[in-house]
Amino acid sequence: MSTAPKSQTLHLAEMVNYQDGSVVSRQITKADAGNVTLFAFDSEQGLSEHTAPFDALVHILEGAADVTISGTPYRLQAGDAIIMPANEPHALKAVQRFKMLLTMIRM
Repeated sequence: MSTAPKSQTLHLAEMVNYQDGSVVSRQITKADAGNVTLFAFDSEQGLSEHTAPFDALVHILEGAADVTISGTPYRLQAGDAIIMPANEPHALKAVQRFKMLLTMIRM
């Protein structure tokens, strides 16, 4: 999978497109220390509850999403961000189409 060009201005929300009835992702950068991935979620699409071994920062670029962490719901809109702690169950669902930047840091 190719990553985004380095030393170049990135227009993140323009780097991933919506697809009807789907979740689309594009890896921006990947390293041993972690990775950064863009996602575009069509309306009503989501990621079912799961855990990850590392903290993950979700930053909503456009639209709105419900993020649930350990059973607590959060409504995020464009410009909002939240950290999903390592090893805690979390899920995401599109309230409306949304794009997000996911930054995962390995400890």
